[in-house]
Amino acid sequence: MSLTQKSDKREYFSKASWMASALIEAILPSKCLVCGSFFQPAMYKGYNLPVKIFNDESMSAYQKKNTFNKLMLPFLCPACSSSFVPVESPFCCICGIKFKSRIGDDHVCGECIKSPKKFRTARAVGVYEGTLMKTIQRLKYKGKIQLARPLGMLLFFAFITYWDKKRIDLIVPVPLHIKRFRKRGFNQAYLLIRDWLFCANAFNIELSYSKIEKNALIKNKQTEPQTGLDRKQRLANIKNAFSIGDSSKITGKSILLIDDVYTTGATANECTRVLLNGGAESVDVLTLARSM
Repeated sequence: MSLTQKSDKREYFSKASWMASALIEAILPSKCLVCGSFFQPAMYKGYNLPVKIFNDESMSAYQKKNTFNKLMLPFLCPACSSSFVPVESPFCCICGIKFKSRIGDDHVCGECIKSPKKFRTARAVGVYEGTLMKTIQRLKYKGKIQLARPLGMLLFFAFITYWDKKRIDLIVPVPLHIKRFRKRGFNQAYLLIRDWLFCANAFNIELSYSKIEKNALIKNKQTEPQTGLDRKQRLANIKNAFSIGDSSKITGKSILLIDDVYTTGATANECTRVLLNGGAESVDVLTLARSM
């Protein structure tokens, strides 16, 4: 078969696939996983977005929101997608909290000066409110694991934006206690990074120096949900809740700690303390959302 014939064949099947998708959407429109309304998304392949638009800290809030909309296209209606608020400068150089004032440069916030963090830096994709908050809750508490891939891609793009990929040795998800894991059936932090190799291959990004070590940390104490607790209660709740699974896997390593939400930083700080005491060289934190 000639190259021209192969090209024509690919084009034919591409058109056939698009027509089939359009027919399915016409008969069975998508249902928004946040508000429950039916909608008909445009035929756009969000996973084909060019990686160059993400690997840029200067991209505008509009561009970030547009990226979120495209990746979440099959799952959220336009009204819900529009409420996504990205974390953008100016924010704290250490904990990544977005400052209320939109004037000025990034700088260290008062909380980080008052209570220095054990991790080097923390970054997040978006603000924990509105659609992003509800989407994460649908994933965690309603078992909508189909959301893990697009949300994980957003997290991956934040990773390649804020970190030198070759300086991160291990990627470690914050673990769940075994009882909560059995009840939920999955660890959302791990699901968010499970397809990062797929993302890297799709965008020709070299990740050979990084790997996921999901058992590096163990949660050995069943804690109360952090939601609804104040800062002092969160610190007491999470204290001594984690331990090292295998210290040989983290000794001398630069670790990127992954979680779904950063609220007060109590969990991130405690995990970092345990990892550093276990021999890790450094710890950075990346979350999908950042509470303001």
